[in-house]
Amino acid sequence: MQTLKNKVVLITGASKGIGAKIALSVASEGAKVIVNYNHDQAGADKVVSQIKESVGEAVAIQANVSSRENVENLFAKSKEVFGNITTLVNNAGVYKFEPIETVTEDEFHLQFNTNVLGTFLTTQQAIPHFENNGEGSIINIGSVASVKPTPMTSLYSATKGATDAFTSTLAQELGSKKIRVNSILPGPTVTDGNPMNDEVKSFVQSQTPMGAIGKTDDIAQLAVFLTSDNAFWVTGQKIEVSGGF
Repeated sequence: MQTLKNKVVLITGASKGIGAKIALSVASEGAKVIVNYNHDQAGADKVVSQIKESVGEAVAIQANVSSRENVENLFAKSKEVFGNITTLVNNAGVYKFEPIETVTEDEFHLQFNTNVLGTFLTTQQAIPHFENNGEGSIINIGSVASVKPTPMTSLYSATKGATDAFTSTLAQELGSKKIRVNSILPGPTVTDGNPMNDEVKSFVQSQTPMGAIGKTDDIAQLAVFLTSDNAFWVTGQKIEVSGGF
């Protein structure tokens, strides 16, 4: 039985990595999927093709989530294709790990505009969709970087700390509208953009009680649950998927 048969899921930054795996996973459970991308059209088209090959429904839509005009267009096009969305996955994000002394203003604004402003703008646009449905689910992709102090990640960790606060506050604010807001906090995970060399893998494994490195499927399966009606009583949660890292 497909648990997401009547769901319409919009995933930002879904052309590769965690976002792509979430798109494929929710589609496999029957959801209609909007694969958002900014630059990587080829990657987004590949995800859509994989979903359609499995008899799923999906469409790729370009939008820079840090632009209000782009986000408004993203939601307008999504509604034209699949109607009101039922779940928003705020996955789009950028990062650069470096000493604080070398962080530039441009890098600061790039990370906060994408990781934080983008989440604000997409959430604002999603609320009318949810209100029309009578309920909704917002899934923010955070990071254990917000709770585990790690050198060289001060800027990125700050953006993910903002995501944590956003999640907690909106769960309270939107609960009366039957809109659930949760965060998934992945630990170190192998993705297209984060392949990890042997030295890094060895370090991560030594710091992880489960002795393993995260896979995109580990995060995607939790996203499937939070999208489903089985999670109707779950909101305001920041759930680490990290093997205990």
